[in-house]
Amino acid sequence: MPLVGLRNRSKLTVASAIALLFVIASIVAACAGAGNVPPLPPQPGNEQPPGFFPTTPVTEAGEATQQLYTLTFAIAVIVFFLVEGLLIFITVRFRRRREQTELPYQRHGNNPLEILWTIVPTITVTILFVAALITLNEQYEPTANTPDVVIDVTGFQWQWTFDYEQQGLSFTGAGITGPEMAMPINEPVRIRLHATDVIHSFYVPQFLYKKDVVPGRVNEFDVTVTTPGRWGGQCAEFCGIGHADMQFTVNAMSRADFDAWVVQQQQAAPTPAAPPPDGGPTIDISAVSVSAFDQSTLSAPADEPITFNFTNADPGGQPHNVAIEEANPDGTDWLGMPFANAGQSATYVSPPLPAGTYDFYCAVHPTTMRGTLNVGQ
Repeated sequence: MPLVGLRNRSKLTVASAIALLFVIASIVAACAGAGNVPPLPPQPGNEQPPGFFPTTPVTEAGEATQQLYTLTFAIAVIVFFLVEGLLIFITVRFRRRREQTELPYQRHGNNPLEILWTIVPTITVTILFVAALITLNEQYEPTANTPDVVIDVTGFQWQWTFDYEQQGLSFTGAGITGPEMAMPINEPVRIRLHATDVIHSFYVPQFLYKKDVVPGRVNEFDVTVTTPGRWGGQCAEFCGIGHADMQFTVNAMSRADFDAWVVQQQQAAPTPAAPPPDGGPTIDISAVSVSAFDQSTLSAPADEPITFNFTNADPGGQPHNVAIEEANPDGTDWLGMPFANAGQSATYVSPPLPAGTYDFYCAVHPTTMRGTLNVGQ
């Protein structure tokens, strides 16, 4: 049978192959360029962007994960060039010649080849599966002996609380800065994950690991950081409107520095609020959920300190406080500290405020817990 119109199809096939090679080369060049970005200081927000390979790990388990990734990447590269090379070879070797007017011999099926390309991928996937299983069990399974440092991490909408029960310390973040998790290097640290509302996910890119934080369940893992520094962490599971603000910082240091940090934190006491002025304005306000105070509009006279008698009545068990935007003399936000845990009360005294309209909020849930404070109006 004559190959009517096949000449144009042959030209189109060759052109498509050339275009495909050009696209592949462009992608490879772009990825290679991303991998050549010079290292940045190990500060939160300045992490080196990944290229062909993940960001440089700072934990023993992360190094094992990177080795597994390298093995997988090498196999993927071999498969890619094998498949694409065969496709290009077939396209060029068996293209229609100018003198050909009939279809070439058509072969349907080849049992040895079909067995080969079934067995080889099966063996490859099995090897990778076993390697991943070994890495996961060896590196992330908690050890039988409890480490000296255990950190209970509680995720809630939309912040974190880090509890060091053995050291008697607890930290809850405020706003997008989040709390700071300090830990010693070159020794295992156990991290136990708790959630009080919805599913969150504990993720530090430099750990090359993340784990879900599930309500009603304690997920735990041991991590040994090998490099001192500071790295940003975040929730990696969409958990609601304030998900983007659910951040924290990991601060890894030597054991001696960690012990000194513990002593410093134990000795530090929250600055007590100034005593309420006699006859000054007093506002009673409560937190009733992670979404609202019991009042959305407050009023107070101008140019007098305001005393807030705050009660945390949130049945969800979240910490709260009262803060006012741009209420400090230097224009920064005033924060009532310390935070009040569920069932607790606190008294906060704000600085005198000029007449005007201000926004007040909870510094732990600044997106949802907001209201208006009318001063001198």
